[in-house]
Amino acid sequence: MLEEQLKQYERRNIAATASSSDRESSVAGEKTKGIPDIESSSSEPKNVSNPSSNLPAPPGEQAVSVDADLLGHRRRFPTGSPPVGAAVPNVARMYDFWLGGKDFYEVDREAAAMVEVLLPGTKRYARANRAFLGRVVRFLAGEQGIGQFVDFGTGYPSMGNVHEVAREFIPDARTVYCDYDPTVCTHGRALLATDPLTQMVEADLREPEEFLEHPVVNALLDFEGRRTAVLYVASLHFVAEEYGPHEIVKTVMDAMAPGSFLVVSHALESAETLAAAGSVYGRASAPGVVRSAEEIERFFTHAGLELVDPGLVRVPLWRPEPGDRFCEVDAENMHFLAGVGRKAW
Repeated sequence: MLEEQLKQYERRNIAATASSSDRESSVAGEKTKGIPDIESSSSEPKNVSNPSSNLPAPPGEQAVSVDADLLGHRRRFPTGSPPVGAAVPNVARMYDFWLGGKDFYEVDREAAAMVEVLLPGTKRYARANRAFLGRVVRFLAGEQGIGQFVDFGTGYPSMGNVHEVAREFIPDARTVYCDYDPTVCTHGRALLATDPLTQMVEADLREPEEFLEHPVVNALLDFEGRRTAVLYVASLHFVAEEYGPHEIVKTVMDAMAPGSFLVVSHALESAETLAAAGSVYGRASAPGVVRSAEEIERFFTHAGLELVDPGLVRVPLWRPEPGDRFCEVDAENMHFLAGVGRKAW
């Protein structure tokens, strides 16, 4: 039954990809004949959850080329810019759907629903991961006095964003959000336009030197003089081994002041259903890579960091707070680990 559902989903996506390619060819032919650009047409696909949303959906989206044979069930991160629009499931929009947001399309909802079939409870786990983000920022700002934050792979803005939580404790906390999806960045900049202490930077987390040298980043944050919290919350599992993810993290943390922190939550290599979920992400904007607990812990050890209590644990078990209903999910069935590491003084 599960295998047949997966095959049906893949057949629908193959058909959708072919349809998208046909549209691209048709549009190209029309342009050479002097026919007006289809992008000016009123027949653009709409955001199914909120037709009045300003999230664009231009036609002619590119298909994602995926090597599905990397270490068995692992998937490669696509090269180049992510496809924008409604033909290809987008991991940021899928996550937004699970969090109860509005910035998703039918293709994203369908992909998210297929993941739920393969991994029951995914919506609860996504929200538990978001709750972890809030807890960890409260720990860093409230208990550790951290006033600078970098959030890599931030995704669409939601409730309880990093800068909002941090300012409950440090009113002048500074935050830089980083994402390589241009639509995500457009949304973020629109919301942060009047906030001089928070910036959204369009950059690829696989290029740490480029980020560290970015003029907007350096104008706002002082990496050498102030302690910084670097967050990779549900983002490193979209970076394939060929890009050297552990070295990427080390490069960033090497540039941080002593006493800085690294935060990681990451998909855990475990059940066969998690491997099957890769088939869904394999046709999305950023196919995922699941890793073992040892590989996830290496993000901290390779950077020379010491894990703070309670160490590397299932997401709901990282410093649960009284009354947090998302800490009540079945931790053993949640295929996500989380940890926080401190750079030595």
